[in-house]
Amino acid sequence: MQEEIFGPVVCILPFGTEEEAVELANDTDYGLSASVWTLDHDKLDRVMRQINPGLVWRNNWLNMDQDMPFGGMGCSGNCRENGKYSLEFYAEVKTLSCHVFD
Repeated sequence: MQEEIFGPVVCILPFGTEEEAVELANDTDYGLSASVWTLDHDKLDRVMRQINPGLVWRNNWLNMDQDMPFGGMGCSGNCRENGKYSLEFYAEVKTLSCHVFD
């Protein structure tokens, strides 16, 4: 997974450990968005903070608000669209989107 694909497309890789999953996720020059799925909330928090895309969804995908900053890291860009972040063109902000289970 070394190319930036615009879909809808999902790429799934097997992994043995959480550390390996983080390493696989970060082993690219691109970083537009990612989605992390698990019922283990502690694992979600750890992994979301360790991976390097500009937007990380938590147990969801494409759940966005107009004021939520959107943009990539690395070769996927260095600016943000939407909300006040549109003004901060050179900022590198990571968004963590959270879905809370009842």
